[in-house]
Amino acid sequence: MPGSDVRPTLLYKLYCGVTSLVQPLAWRTVRKKLQAAEVSNQRQQERLGYASLDRPAGQLIWFHAASVGESLSVLSLIHRLGERLPQTEFLITSGTPTSAALIAKRLPLRTRHQFPPLDSAGPVQRFLDHWAPDAAIFVESEIWPRLIVETANRGTPLCLLNARLSDKSVAGWQKRPETARFILDRFALFLTQNDKTAKNLIAIGADPQRVQPGTNLKAMSDPLPVDQTTLADVQRQIGDRPVWIASSTHAGEEEAVLAAHKALLKQYPDLLLLLIPRHPERREEVATLLTKAKLTSVFRTKTESITNETQVYVADTLGETGTWYALCPIVFLGGSLREIGGHNPFEPAQAGAAVLTGPGYFNFAETFAPLIETGGAVQVETAKDLEKAVKTWLSNAAALTQARTSARACVTTQKDALQNVIETLCTTLNLESKDPSSSG
Repeated sequence: MPGSDVRPTLLYKLYCGVTSLVQPLAWRTVRKKLQAAEVSNQRQQERLGYASLDRPAGQLIWFHAASVGESLSVLSLIHRLGERLPQTEFLITSGTPTSAALIAKRLPLRTRHQFPPLDSAGPVQRFLDHWAPDAAIFVESEIWPRLIVETANRGTPLCLLNARLSDKSVAGWQKRPETARFILDRFALFLTQNDKTAKNLIAIGADPQRVQPGTNLKAMSDPLPVDQTTLADVQRQIGDRPVWIASSTHAGEEEAVLAAHKALLKQYPDLLLLLIPRHPERREEVATLLTKAKLTSVFRTKTESITNETQVYVADTLGETGTWYALCPIVFLGGSLREIGGHNPFEPAQAGAAVLTGPGYFNFAETFAPLIETGGAVQVETAKDLEKAVKTWLSNAAALTQARTSARACVTTQKDALQNVIETLCTTLNLESKDPSSSG
């Protein structure tokens, strides 16, 4: 059994003591954020371990993710697991109101969402007493020591799925080798995004026999949903104008995007830029940049129509990105012109788009590598580079078609790995034997 030969360290005990002491302060901070997002009082109590839903009968598999990207990345996996284990129920926990709202729209069958408990004694114990999961799967880098240890202490097999560790995290854990080994020894299985993470986990104390290099789970997720009514309406407004998209842009990136667009307008005066800020609440900041750039714009949240004079359409909403990707085959992904880490290129690629990115996509290095190598994605450094890349695809239909075909091929290759993940989870976490439908 994982963890049977490694005892709690002094640092872990100190962590437990401190988190118990600061729980009231942590709760006030968390509750304030939930109230600001208009989360109901009953659902706020989930952070204290008080469930708002009943536990279903039978086998329950629990997935825990950090926020939007991680949460959505496991939905297709849950869907496929549900087909494989038709009597199994699922729980997914995530910490942000945004993730909760988006997950609610896309929940697979027999799946429910809750906010996770604060990582202190009372909330964790109440959560585990109520849900009593048969297996727990933590996604990416969600390492909450007490939640992990208490779950393992109840005999629940744990997996760290789509594991990813930054160099900073690795350096931090290496300074605390005994505690790192104690925490990691709770897991029965590590499925990593790449070979580098597999080696890093082993270096900080994970059992090599439990570590398996895998692929990025986000590459296996289902295509983003498309609202056909909205799509048809916006397509009607755009008409036959050429369009390109700048998606998930962050502060400090829109300036380069708008500069590229202004340059492109000289050759393509009817070109439309569909701008999707990563954080819609930055709309006033974006509006100021548009005014400064002397570009005419309309905003989605103002329900303004696109006219022939509109040069930039700002999609300042959440949950509609799939619809926007369906409009256009050229997508620049933000979070990459600065050292932010980038965003998931398989989302636009699944929609049939060719992808542009800046150099700062380190969180998706293993995902971008095959895309760039095969021509499905192109890296740019500056506004001038971005202008040239967009111009190439606007002016050369054959080049754009080839890039789109290469992007789709990479997605297909990655999706084939999903079945291997399912088989590994079922075997290592002993899920088959607990499912009535698998008998005989």
